[in-house]
Amino acid sequence: MSRIFDTAFSAVYPLYVEKVERKGRTRDEVDAVIRWLTGFDDEELSRHIAASVTFREFFEAARLNPLSVNVTGVVCGIRVEEIDDPLMYRIRLLDKMVDELAKGRPLAKVLREGSSA
Repeated sequence: MSRIFDTAFSAVYPLYVEKVERKGRTRDEVDAVIRWLTGFDDEELSRHIAASVTFREFFEAARLNPLSVNVTGVVCGIRVEEIDDPLMYRIRLLDKMVDELAKGRPLAKVLREGSSA
């Protein structure tokens, strides 16, 4: 089991925001990515951050977007689509999408707009 599973999402969230802001992107764009992936609305996302839920709890409450299967590629040297553990897969999906945002990919492409499941 990975340490990240029991890490508070609220501890990592600011790191996601800092990463994209250094590249000229915004917190709102990070939130859009998280909302798209998890199905949370703004209130749910804020509540999860304030409650310091773990990544495990965060993704247990999520309603994973069916189009998330279209998120592919390498993050941390590992192909996202080849990750077997369901929780690690979800965490790496989020990492991959935040990376794409930080690398300047248009938000519509990060959110796989126009993709079909």
